[in-house]
Amino acid sequence: MARTKQPVTARGADASWGLLYRIGGTAAVLSVLLIPIQIAIFIAWPPPEAIADWFALFRSSWLLGLLSFDLLYLLNNTLLILIYLALYTALARANQSLMTIALVLGLVGIAAYYASNVAFEMLDLSGQYAAATTETERAAVLAAGRALLAVYTGTAFDVYYVFNAIALLIVAAVMLRSRVFSRATAYSGLVAGILMAAPSSAGTIGMVFALASLAPWIVFCILVARRLLQLGPGA
Repeated sequence: MARTKQPVTARGADASWGLLYRIGGTAAVLSVLLIPIQIAIFIAWPPPEAIADWFALFRSSWLLGLLSFDLLYLLNNTLLILIYLALYTALARANQSLMTIALVLGLVGIAAYYASNVAFEMLDLSGQYAAATTETERAAVLAAGRALLAVYTGTAFDVYYVFNAIALLIVAAVMLRSRVFSRATAYSGLVAGILMAAPSSAGTIGMVFALASLAPWIVFCILVARRLLQLGPGA
């Protein structure tokens, strides 16, 4: 029985996934818009260092506590899932094997980040700390808070960072071999992926690399968003 041929755009992407392209492009735009909001929150309300200060922040404002504990970053990673799916679909014809590896690494990395973020657990502990009536109880809650902070910047977070850096490098490499995205898009992705290779939890070097990666990442997302929206339905 003859197999129906899927429609292909002039640039090589599968046009039958137009709605997913539109969703992925919109997600990329929203991801870029979240970055200055995250930076503004970090500057206006620098995250505390002591566990007791974290608990005090959550008690003063649960929303500010969650935002300081990367609530928007959780949302950003949800948007990243949609971006990865759209990129996989747009580039699978160029190299399905590499794009499958990139997609799996990206999704596993995002799942690891979800596991590492303990914002709501810290919110719960802040309530327990406020309700504690003895020094022994408060000390126990403080110890639990320190353990959560260790998880927050521990193995799962490092896996998230490294896996997503590798996924981005693979995607950028496939872009260079296809005609779906421009070379500027691919090169900005390569630069961002290289700078993301060092987790932000790796001391001063990690923070410097993380901040430096923002510029090429924003360029990458803008170019990806524009192209995906062009591939969407009605474009």
